[in-house]
Amino acid sequence: MQELRIDCANLTDDEAKKWKQEVKDIWKLNHSIPYSDEYNELLDKLIPNRGKNTDIRTPVNGVNLGKVKVGDNVVIMNGSLMMASGGITIEDNTMLAANVQLISNNHDLDERAIITCLPIHIKKNCWIGAGATILRGITIGENSVVGAGSVVTKDVPDNVIVAGNPARIIKKI
Repeated sequence: MQELRIDCANLTDDEAKKWKQEVKDIWKLNHSIPYSDEYNELLDKLIPNRGKNTDIRTPVNGVNLGKVKVGDNVVIMNGSLMMASGGITIEDNTMLAANVQLISNNHDLDERAIITCLPIHIKKNCWIGAGATILRGITIGENSVVGAGSVVTKDVPDNVIVAGNPARIIKKI
C-alpha cells in the first residue's frame, strides 16, 4: 500500500479552490432539509460514488469526500467525520453509528503541513459502533463489529468483534 503525501502549504490555485468549495457544499448540505432535492444534489456532488439504498445523515464533515466510495444498503448516521484524502471504501450492507470517525490521513512528524494518506477499507456487513475511530491504512474484515468508542489502529479480521483503545478482538462471531 503506497502512502500518498499532500503538501497543504503548496496547493495549486485549483486545489485550494476545490477544497474551499467543498467546505461550502458541506455547510450547505448540513443546513438543508434532509432528503430534499437540494440535499440529494449536494450529496451527489460531494459523495458521487454511492450505491443503491444508501442513507447518509447529516451533519457530515470531512475532507475530499469525493474519495469516499459507498456500497449498496449502507447507513451512515449523524455526525460522521470522513477525512478521505487517502480514500475510504465502505462496502455493502454496512452500518456506521453516530459520530464515527474515518481518518485516512495524518500529519508528517517533521513537516506538519504535509499530510500522509493511506486508504481505509470497511468490508461487507460490518457494524461500526457510535464514536468509533478508524485510522489510516486500516481494513475492517467482513461481518465484523467495532464496539462503540473504539480506536482501531490495526486491521480487523473477518467475523470478529473488536473493542477498546486500542481496539482488540474480544469475540469471534
